[in-house]
Amino acid sequence: MTASQVIETRSIDYVPLAERHGKVWHLFPVWFAGDAHLATIATGAIGVALGGNLIWTAIAVVLGGAFGTFFMAFHSTQGPQLGLPQMVQSRPQFGYVGALLVWVVALTTYIGYTAFNQILIAQTMHHLAGTPAAASYIGYAALAIVLAIVGYDVIHRASRWLTYLVIAVLAVFSVGVVMVDPFSPAQLDLGGFVLAPFMVQFFTAAVYQMSWSIYVSDYSRYLPPTVGVRSSFWWTYLGAWIGGAWMMLIGTVAAGLFPKAELVDSVISAGDELFPGFGVTLLLVSVVPLISIGTLNFYGGSLTLLSSMDSVRKIRPTLAKRIGALLVLGVLSTVIAFGSDKSFLTDFEHFLTVLGYLFTPWTAINLVDFYVVRRGHYSIREIFNPRGMYGRWSGRGLLAYGIGFLSMLPFAELGHLRGPGADWVGGADITMLIGLPVSAGVYLLACRSLDLTAERAAVAAADAGLEDGGAGGESSGGVSDGGAPVSGTAPAR
Repeated sequence: MTASQVIETRSIDYVPLAERHGKVWHLFPVWFAGDAHLATIATGAIGVALGGNLIWTAIAVVLGGAFGTFFMAFHSTQGPQLGLPQMVQSRPQFGYVGALLVWVVALTTYIGYTAFNQILIAQTMHHLAGTPAAASYIGYAALAIVLAIVGYDVIHRASRWLTYLVIAVLAVFSVGVVMVDPFSPAQLDLGGFVLAPFMVQFFTAAVYQMSWSIYVSDYSRYLPPTVGVRSSFWWTYLGAWIGGAWMMLIGTVAAGLFPKAELVDSVISAGDELFPGFGVTLLLVSVVPLISIGTLNFYGGSLTLLSSMDSVRKIRPTLAKRIGALLVLGVLSTVIAFGSDKSFLTDFEHFLTVLGYLFTPWTAINLVDFYVVRRGHYSIREIFNPRGMYGRWSGRGLLAYGIGFLSMLPFAELGHLRGPGADWVGGADITMLIGLPVSAGVYLLACRSLDLTAERAAVAAADAGLEDGGAGGESSGGVSDGGAPVSGTAPAR
């Protein structure tokens, strides 16, 4: 087997139909393993830290995760239909250069999440083996970068084995903790509802799940378009929601039982409630998938960084450039990890909150454009054309993003900063519920002037011969008039 057969050579470019492979159910383990790790445990502990009891925090985790994953899973269906990484698909909505706005936000997310994961790895390894933080930071980044260089197929294979392992351990803990029943009546009291911690936990879980939206097509773009929308949606949704909510509930239980302990200590103590030594097993199993998510962060981040570079100056996507981008991201995240302090959980909560403000308008605009406005009809060639049909700047997308973002600010709450609207709902942050409909509504209104008939004719002409390099070939896939993406590609006309 040659190096080219092991290492993925494609970058931000289109994946031709001849190279499509894999099974749609493979999306389940990618997103189960991608969600079921120690950083997700930290997300599930936030409601308890704010004064909520265990049962209501658990309910908020399950419902919030279900809500946020809904949007993320719809992005996953775009990969098989377009054969492109997720963020490069933003060019039709924001323009060739205008898409830099959301790409900068995405890069911040990739780097920020990776730095947080490095901190968690360092805390865990220091607790278990006394490993210096510097060794953990650098070792984690190096291993994740190597896996990201190998690419798409190894990520899918590793995720399947991790999923089997994590499900087995989580099942043991879940059944065991119910049988042991170490909870106090106050922790399970449905009469102990407090609005603010519940709402913060609900939307934190929702934003955490929705923040995967920038990743998902990266790991479905090699699937053939014949897998269909429903299958790719549900395999993604169930994998991400079950993996995310289940692991968040570990954090809820650990924080509920040991509210004054640090995250790592609380997980170990919660596991030891079953029998001595199981806590370390539970901790290690939650740490191993951090390598998987680190790989996803570096892989997706490199594609986004290359897309950003391509918008500034046209580049030829190569393996060498992808490796270079991976190294840049690794250095940046490691520098942030070295500069971190002990206020991890508070900083992580604020980080997720800011992500919600920044990604809510984008996800609304991107999904509305794909499913309602253009119905999946995009020109692959024109997406990579700096002077193409989508323009360098798209006022429609940028206007909707700006108005959607501003509409959320009166309801925002970040630390000591609180908008006046937050007081109307008991201090809870409901910005996601404001930003989604406002951004989508403004974008729909702005697109009323778009001549879709002419654009679809231009798409068919631009992508003629896309698959075979000659005239009379096939164009990009689309969505039927009934709103469901067409299986396969649409013949050029």
